[in-house]
Amino acid sequence: MSALAIAASATLAAPMTAVAQPEPAATPHTVPMVPEGVPVDGLAALAPAVVGLIANTNEVATGPQATLLGAARNLLGAVNLPPEIKSTLERIITFLDGSGGGGPELPGDGPVIAQYLYPTIGKGCIGPGADSVGTALAVPGPAQLPPPGPAAGQTGFVFTALGTTAPAPEQTAPMTVQWLNLDSRKSGVATLTDDAKINHPDGPATLSAIADTGPGRIVSVVAGGLTTQAADAAPISCSFLPTLGFFTVA
Repeated sequence: MSALAIAASATLAAPMTAVAQPEPAATPHTVPMVPEGVPVDGLAALAPAVVGLIANTNEVATGPQATLLGAARNLLGAVNLPPEIKSTLERIITFLDGSGGGGPELPGDGPVIAQYLYPTIGKGCIGPGADSVGTALAVPGPAQLPPPGPAAGQTGFVFTALGTTAPAPEQTAPMTVQWLNLDSRKSGVATLTDDAKINHPDGPATLSAIADTGPGRIVSVVAGGLTTQAADAAPISCSFLPTLGFFTVA
């Protein structure tokens, strides 16, 4: 799975879907990942709105898309946004308002690996003055990865901190995924851990979780801390800025 995450991070300029081993087809409500090197400050500004929707059950009950749609449309109207950001925002809006689309049709011969919109940065995660690039992805079930494999109606979440050593047994501050199903209005928070034992002893640190998201359009935020430890070395703790995921569970 570490190799899978590294391979995904190497295709940052590609759309956010990739084909793995044969599995049932998924639905085409996806949003492409922002190409590498494009400023993503505007998209990152959506993170508080996503977190607010997940935490505020009253707002969810009256229409979970409203605040996030408004924030996305406000950003879309901003001047001097790179064309790639405007295109991504347009696809996010069609995803959120349920009008369909939001990406190309997905291949029917493999599971969808939904990369998050942009990589995130962990200051000092590799060492003093050496930052780590964090990549997150989601795998709607049924699929075999991440172990033990998400079933139908579940989603597997994976986060990899590139360049780091393996995760320490004790995490100072947990890495979490907060998610909201726009169609069922179900939400939850899951802690990403090393329980699946998918890490190589030399790293990079890879954490995962499986959540009962149910079928539907999912918005999610991955953020939090990471503690790593190499042999005969002191632990290193750092924090990663939030990154956003938009995908559909069939």
